[in-house]
Amino acid sequence: MVGSANVDLVWQGDRLPAPGETVTDGQFLTALGGKGANQAAAAAALGSPVQFVGCVGDDAHGALIRADLAARNIDCRTLATVAVPTGTALIMVGEGGENLIAVAPGANRALSPYAVSGVIEAGDVVLCSCEIPLETVGAAVAEANRAGATAIVNPAPAREAFAGALLTPNEHECAHLGGIDALLALTSTVVVTRGRAGATIRRRGREPVDVPGFTVDAVDSTGAGDAFNGALAWSLNTGCALDEAVRLACAAGALATRAVGARASLPSAEEVYALATAS
Repeated sequence: MVGSANVDLVWQGDRLPAPGETVTDGQFLTALGGKGANQAAAAAALGSPVQFVGCVGDDAHGALIRADLAARNIDCRTLATVAVPTGTALIMVGEGGENLIAVAPGANRALSPYAVSGVIEAGDVVLCSCEIPLETVGAAVAEANRAGATAIVNPAPAREAFAGALLTPNEHECAHLGGIDALLALTSTVVVTRGRAGATIRRRGREPVDVPGFTVDAVDSTGAGDAFNGALAWSLNTGCALDEAVRLACAAGALATRAVGARASLPSAEEVYALATAS
């Protein structure tokens, strides 16, 4: 995994405030997040061996992130520490799991393209997201292609799309990046996630394939997309065909909404298979 690591400051209430409005009586918690670390944690929870390439600050939050990832059996030898504050996300969660998120990237922007040098091997599945420098994402994709590895880029936030990678935008990110035709002109396969509705697999020159979502009692959708991407990397790494991998990823994304916090309800492989085969 190549991506960001943050501390999440989470407010949960009955509804999200409108612009200029104050909503009281919410609850507050501190959780660990960042798209890259969330995706790494999701894949590790499913039993995948994970090496995390990222960057944290030389502060208490950075130490907390490193300890958490190590406790999840994630290889942190390529998690750098720099003299910049650790990334922080401010998250508001309303009824039904809807959320608003603002991020101060901090140390994540210090992750160098050289960090991926010599890390990627043939047969690896390399998952990147875009809360880190785009040059580093590009370097990871290029290194994966050179090594004979599979590159996945979750273009979130929607800053750039990358040739030579399986792209996994949501519907809004897909539109922001120019639409599906523009993305398929750049790369051969795009998986567009659609929240509770599931995902659509788009392959150049072929008909789209809709993969339905799964219904669970959602509490917080924060990190659901990260769980989807982590599970997609895990399932492809186990040898699944793309259609089945996306189905398993949809199940993992749904299960990840059962509690507040991006990593509070990451499912096991057994839970994912049980939900995916129940319908």
